Amino acid sequence: MNKRTALIFYVLSVYVVVQFVWWGYHLIELTEVVSQSSKPVSNRIAMIIGEGAVFLLLLLIGIWQIRRSIGKELKLSERQNNFLLSVTHELKTPLAANKLYLQTIKKRDLSKEQTEDLLKKAIDENVRLERMIDNILNATRLENNRMILEKETIDLGHLISTIQERYNTLLDKSVIEIDIDTKIEVFADRFMLETIFNNLIENALKYAGNQQPITLYSSKNNSQVEFGVKDLGPGVPKELKSEIFKKFFRVGNEEVRTQKGTGLGLFIVSQLVKMHNGTIVCEDNIPNGINFRITFNHGK
Repeated sequence: MNKRTALIFYVLSVYVVVQFVWWGYHLIELTEVVSQSSKPVSNRIAMIIGEGAVFLLLLLIGIWQIRRSIGKELKLSERQNNFLLSVTHELKTPLAANKLYLQTIKKRDLSKEQTEDLLKKAIDENVRLERMIDNILNATRLENNRMILEKETIDLGHLISTIQERYNTLLDKSVIEIDIDTKIEVFADRFMLETIFNNLIENALKYAGNQQPITLYSSKNNSQVEFGVKDLGPGVPKELKSEIFKKFFRVGNEEVRTQKGTGLGLFIVSQLVKMHNGTIVCEDNIPNGINFRITFNHGK
């Protein structure tokens, strides 16, 4: 229960006690005047009914607010439980894989190529683990307002090209495509901008896979710069498009989920965009998939 809900609850509780005392006082008075005149009795009754109606209205509003808050808390609790389940799995998987790779190298007489292949897989698992830890730390910093913007003028086209080259090298295939305006500059935090792209690409790879192209794009429209990531995956149901940016939110049940992740990536993206006074929307891509479109105001 948050402070606002608690305050409403306490105010309503005090009001209930005071109001009942007040009504009791008037009812006692009514018994004294009922035999003297019917007009005062009618006025008093009308006043009590009016106050009762106001009280009932406030009580219903309070109950509705408390009910809504409890619903949010329950959803958050469910998402937190899912987060703990996914983090437990996500931490164990790369650690177990690295242990197996190192044990294999130690116990078997492998060729140089086989050793290098296993070491590459171990490094990839380490990178994945590092990104997950970074996301957890970044989410904590965002919630505690400990992330500080360090803006600079950035060549957006060059940044996107660099990210494309890095991911295609890591994936060992040309999965990431670009559709960019090479003359765009943005005044932003470089680390946060890279984090935005990294999380959106990881999200696309997670749900759309690496068998179809993922497109990074950018364009300029008057005083605004638009950029984002498109994929050709299964997409997101319309009713969940506003939910996916919430902390810990993931589609489906964690116990039967096949996709990796912690439910923090899109939350971090939305918060970093907000810190730049930008906007992010989740749109349907054509012919299928999702388009995460981000808009920044151009200039300083």
